[in-house]
Amino acid sequence: MPTVAPVTEKPAAEEPPTGEVPADDVRPLDPRSLRGLAHPLRVRLLGALREFGPSTASALAGRLGESSGATSYHLRQLAAYGFVVDDPGRGTGRERWWRAAHRGTRVDSITEFARHPDPEVRGAINTLLYAQAAAHAEELGTWLGTMGEWPERWQEAFDVSDFTLRLTPELARELGDRLHELVDSYRRRLSETEAEAKDAARIRVHLHAFPRRTD
Repeated sequence: MPTVAPVTEKPAAEEPPTGEVPADDVRPLDPRSLRGLAHPLRVRLLGALREFGPSTASALAGRLGESSGATSYHLRQLAAYGFVVDDPGRGTGRERWWRAAHRGTRVDSITEFARHPDPEVRGAINTLLYAQAAAHAEELGTWLGTMGEWPERWQEAFDVSDFTLRLTPELARELGDRLHELVDSYRRRLSETEAEAKDAARIRVHLHAFPRRTD
């Protein structure tokens, strides 16, 4: 089962930023909300708010290398579809603060969208999935480019692996479910106090599982 942020067929892997979003608050997508989210910059903005916590349009622009006009516009669009909300308790009031409205989003059936009679919905799910794949590649590239800045223990702890298995669709689904359960079990391994230990860090886990033709 592919797990990508911010959209997944399982609850998203990230912990809520600063405890402000309930840990079990995962929003299912319908055709309307899917179309509202399916833009590469909106996917990146929502992912950044979920991972790093509340922010302003200008701060997000600096983080993502975009113009503040573009981030401001797309944040308002995300708000119109209920993905982000105002965070008026922050800042001085001179700049609008935003936070994610949910910890994650969920796609109950990618097939339902991929075969939807509305071509806009079919296009939206494709846009969303490609945007997520690009985000994963960017995150991995950032790690590889900055790996030398991390202590040796972290350099030895990271993993980039791939495997080829011969499975039925049912076994592939079972594999995805068990991998999700394993990741969830590690989220619970550290107590809140231990999670703030000096040698703990936020870990990103990507899972891609898909069939390939042999011809």
